[in-house]
Amino acid sequence: MRSDRLPETFLPKRIALPVFASDPLSSVAYAPDEILLTLGLAGGAVALAYSWQIALVVVAVLIIVVLSYRQNVQAYPSGGGDYEVATVNLGPKAGLTVGSALLVDYVLTVAVSVSAGVQNAGSAFTFVRGHEAVIAVLVIFGLTAINLRGVRESGIAFAIPTYLFMATVIGMALFGFYREAIGTLPLAESAPLDLAPEPGYEALSGVALVFLLLRAFSSGCAALTGVEAISNGVPAFRKPKSKNAATTLLLMGTVSITMLLSMVTLARWTNIHYAEDPATQLLRDGVPVGDDYVQDTVMGQVSKAVFSDLPAGVVLVSIVTGLILVLAANTAFNGFPVLGSILARDGFLPRQLHTRGDRLAYSNGIVILAGAAAFLVLVYDAEVTRLIQLYIVGVFVSFTLSQTGMVRHWNRHLRLERNPAMRTRMLRSRVINAVGALMSGTVLLVVLVTKFIHGAGFAIAAMAVLYVVMTRIRRHYDAVRDELAVSEGDTKHQLLPSRVHAIVLVAKIHKPTLRALAYARATRPSILEALTVDVDPDETRALQAEWDRRDLPVPLKALDSPFREITRPVVDYVKSIRSGSPRDLVVVYIPQYVVGHWWEQVLHNQSALRLRTRLLFTPGVMVSSVPWQLASSEGAEDRMDGPVAGDVRRGEG
Repeated sequence: MRSDRLPETFLPKRIALPVFASDPLSSVAYAPDEILLTLGLAGGAVALAYSWQIALVVVAVLIIVVLSYRQNVQAYPSGGGDYEVATVNLGPKAGLTVGSALLVDYVLTVAVSVSAGVQNAGSAFTFVRGHEAVIAVLVIFGLTAINLRGVRESGIAFAIPTYLFMATVIGMALFGFYREAIGTLPLAESAPLDLAPEPGYEALSGVALVFLLLRAFSSGCAALTGVEAISNGVPAFRKPKSKNAATTLLLMGTVSITMLLSMVTLARWTNIHYAEDPATQLLRDGVPVGDDYVQDTVMGQVSKAVFSDLPAGVVLVSIVTGLILVLAANTAFNGFPVLGSILARDGFLPRQLHTRGDRLAYSNGIVILAGAAAFLVLVYDAEVTRLIQLYIVGVFVSFTLSQTGMVRHWNRHLRLERNPAMRTRMLRSRVINAVGALMSGTVLLVVLVTKFIHGAGFAIAAMAVLYVVMTRIRRHYDAVRDELAVSEGDTKHQLLPSRVHAIVLVAKIHKPTLRALAYARATRPSILEALTVDVDPDETRALQAEWDRRDLPVPLKALDSPFREITRPVVDYVKSIRSGSPRDLVVVYIPQYVVGHWWEQVLHNQSALRLRTRLLFTPGVMVSSVPWQLASSEGAEDRMDGPVAGDVRRGEG
């Protein structure tokens, strides 16, 4: 796609919702699981008593975060999101902290979402069980291929499954509420079982109970992940960008809250018992159910209870849940490349991440994200319970710093604003962001305290490493910029060399050698000589005889090489020329084959590659490769550029 077609890729709200909000929408499929799983450590009575209260607190935090981010997208619509807010208002270090946290969180989003989707699919399709990691990696590669086609294309492809999931879950909730109202809602399959507390969690009270509740709350806050993606993706919206992004945030928050509360309520009504170790914690008549018992997810158990007389409904819920969990990774596939591009623009990541691909997507960022997520899936064997412990930390680091930055943003503008109506609006926005900062900071502390030893420490370590790496990258780019900068009045580097000493490397007399000699002569150097290395005396004598017989107008010099080296004698000879005449420029011409297949490259050009690499580190020396295209290289350029570029080129010819 041509660069001037970029506006065609901008998204309307109906497509932006599934593109940027699929992650928080999908959390309804695993956030209740994590709440019940943690509370279940203390037994079924604790889970039933506190699950709805934990859910309400999570919803309260979600409302504050959504309202806070509506201020963000209107104040900073450029797409930098939390990174830009923190950098502008709190300084580069805070911005880089946010950037490293979000990059780690995006990778975890893909790993957790895809793993959760595959696990949910396993409840309906038994062939998936035992192969979750491999299937998850294949799914990640499939998502990568779709996203490489472009943001709009991936949004259209994922819109129908996302809306189908929303309709299915809300429809299931309404039907479940109806059955409860008329008294026909059955209990879940795990309801007849007893949920025994884990050793050490019996009869919790006081501080221990509060700590467990805080841990359950931090696990439930997985429902907030992905909210920040919209603030990073504002440039992808159609105009008016800020307004459309704010509206999408409100829609996302409303739907997420509705589905989350509905699922927790139905889980309570159907008396679901959900255990971290079901084989030992779940008891039937006082006896553990054993390893043969298969524990379905909360969503799976609710669907079987609500649709007890409609098996097709259970299958539909399982399918759309698996789809939305997989598609939730698409939020990261849109957020990570954009953030990577902005960080690359600012010099904190390699410049290649700032470049759009053929389909106007940030292809390099998409591929890096996929590789990192696939690695995590394989390391953790696609186990959501283990991966989820690494989750959430990064997103709440960004939440806290971003909202704190927004408070400073409003403070700065309030000092200059005199319009009473504008000041009132700014004061209201500052209150919202201040509450958001306080609540996000509190949640971050809770997460760090309750989850550090369970895996959050690894996520923090990854952020720290990424922070240091990005700092070093920026330092390198700054050093290169300073070294290459031309100062005023600097004429030293514009002086012409006193002489040009040209050297043509010769292995044998053939067409590439003759072409290199012709090119070198065409440049009219001050001195021109041919150079060969005497590895085999008989071959060197034969080469010299052939040279004289052809009466070539360039002298041929042979360098001794008693140890049969080629690179070192040439480099030493070039250095000797430079040491004798430091103001001379030495140009080394190296004949080089151009081949059409990778395996041919292995068979040719190895000596030339070693020589060129060594000579590039020698000051005052230029290396010029003189290509000779072999027959196999015909058409290789078209194969590298693709069929479209090849057709255009042939048409112009």
